[in-house]
Amino acid sequence: MDSANIRTPIYDIHVAAGGRIVPFGGWDMPVQYPSGIIAEVRAVRTGAGLFDVSHMGRVYISGPSATDFLDLVVTGSAATLEVGRARYCMICNERGGVIDDTIFYRLAQDRYLLIPNAGNRHRVLDWFGLVIGQQFGDSVTLNDQTMQTSLMACQGPTALGLARKLAEGGLEGLRPFAWTESRMCGADVLVGRTGYTGEDGVEILAPAPAAPSIWEALTNAGAVPCGLGARDVLRTEAGLPLHGHELDESTTPVEAQLERFVYFDKDFIGHDALAEQRDKGTQFTLVGLQLPGRSAPRATYALSVLGFPAGQVTSGLLLAHP
Repeated sequence: MDSANIRTPIYDIHVAAGGRIVPFGGWDMPVQYPSGIIAEVRAVRTGAGLFDVSHMGRVYISGPSATDFLDLVVTGSAATLEVGRARYCMICNERGGVIDDTIFYRLAQDRYLLIPNAGNRHRVLDWFGLVIGQQFGDSVTLNDQTMQTSLMACQGPTALGLARKLAEGGLEGLRPFAWTESRMCGADVLVGRTGYTGEDGVEILAPAPAAPSIWEALTNAGAVPCGLGARDVLRTEAGLPLHGHELDESTTPVEAQLERFVYFDKDFIGHDALAEQRDKGTQFTLVGLQLPGRSAPRATYALSVLGFPAGQVTSGLLLAHP
């Protein structure tokens, strides 16, 4: 184990439960528990699974120009997003390559919460700082609260019901890609009806000291602890991209078949490059494939058609249907 890796506030609980810890994006994270990845996947598909996603970033963006700034650096529209709602989008470089894909929440008229991927948090902060310094100055403020908070994802058909039982109100009528404030285990929390599994569920942002109590309360209520392995199977089955696999700084949203998350009617960094690809087409594009039998295509495996090179696998797995 690399001692330089960061540990989440729930780390000790993972170890006590027999979670196998691996380094991921600079963090020590559980990849699976003794029940195994397939059992964890089935728990999410049929009931409720609980993921520690505290390795994801929590970056608050505020100031009188916060909306204009976000509209410049993300492919989605901040200006049209209502307070209380969330939106998935990409952060692109000038060539249209994806620095990161992310969800941002509109907390107030001039305040947002953005969730970067674990390994990309510093890259995103550096990129944002550069753009702010060049164009916005003191009218936009970044506040990285990753180390002061924790993030948990309770996912599956019964997940929302479990969260409602634990929360002190506020979750009734919560729509997909919306958020609300509540209290759990005596702590103020932000609950978003979002996730990364293809199932319904919630993500719970809590102060770091409160995270172990909330985690234990949810598992005691029936949520099954799940690790990175199940998360990867679930998101791949659902066709959800992972940065570093389907997306990177040399791959664009158009190539990755994510054009529906690009708002071409506004200006943003990378707009012209993506518009050209939209109009003229691309050399490569992301597609799904399935092999016969029990063979599992793995990331980076080369693909060929009639003997000619045709790209490579970005993510692959054996399907884990219940």
